[in-house]
Amino acid sequence: MAVATELHFGRAAETLRMSQPTLSELVRRLEREMGTPLLTRTTRRVALTSAGAELLDRARAIVSDVSSATAAVRRVANGEVGTVRLGIVPNVEPVLAPHVADALLRHAPDITLDVRRMWPPDLLRAVADGTVDVAINCGYVVDPPGVVGEVFCAERVLVALRSTHRLADRDGVAWTELAGECFGLPSASLFPEWCLAQQRVLENAGIFPPTVELETTDAGATGWPRQSDVQWVMTGAALSGRNEGVAVLPVSPPGLLLYKLQWNPARTLTAAAARFVQLALTVDVPPGWITQPGHLRFDGANSTGIT
Repeated sequence: MAVATELHFGRAAETLRMSQPTLSELVRRLEREMGTPLLTRTTRRVALTSAGAELLDRARAIVSDVSSATAAVRRVANGEVGTVRLGIVPNVEPVLAPHVADALLRHAPDITLDVRRMWPPDLLRAVADGTVDVAINCGYVVDPPGVVGEVFCAERVLVALRSTHRLADRDGVAWTELAGECFGLPSASLFPEWCLAQQRVLENAGIFPPTVELETTDAGATGWPRQSDVQWVMTGAALSGRNEGVAVLPVSPPGLLLYKLQWNPARTLTAAAARFVQLALTVDVPPGWITQPGHLRFDGANSTGIT
């Protein structure tokens, strides 16, 4: 390419930083390999044969492809492209999945996010065996061997009351006002982590209301108003709009539901997954949510309600 572009062996040798005899020998070897002259040489000038012109066009395309391949490999190695399989618990998927997807779109637009809704026990197995690259899980789950977990964000607890409840027309309620009201707790056999998280919130609030197990089999507890012995339930922003005839209120002092990021460095930490983890632990949490110690922008002053 250098000789065909310069049409001068001396200038081409200078460009390539080699001796002119070495360059001349390399061109002769190439011509023997091709089985045809590529250049015509006289004492005054060098010119391309038709075969040389054909090879020059193809050589330019080959070099361009090699350069593109090198750039593409470097982008993959730097975590700029790839696919990240994200497993996430259903109760926060409507909020956190779009949030982290938007962060990728802004900071790493060529990384594709494959979102999979999974309950905590399945999610733990998936992140441990590499079925998913990264998990967003309940904050109280225990990390399996080899899995790294960081509690990085929390959402404020909301309480749901029937619209006929004596406190339903308030702008908010205090925990103490609910202490004597019958609380509906998710099934510990169906949703052990969700149940534990709500029990921790009650402990932090210092109240121990009479409790019954919810009969509903979904985490959003959509059928709880039909359970006459239940007077209130705990919920989050992503689940709060699923029941009609229900008032959803903030509670004070604030209670928090914790969520953690999990990944297995030995199984799934591709450059794209590492980039995703770095972004998830760096970008702002959703509006109204609160950073936690695993988040790189954690501010202890904003961790109200954590023990």
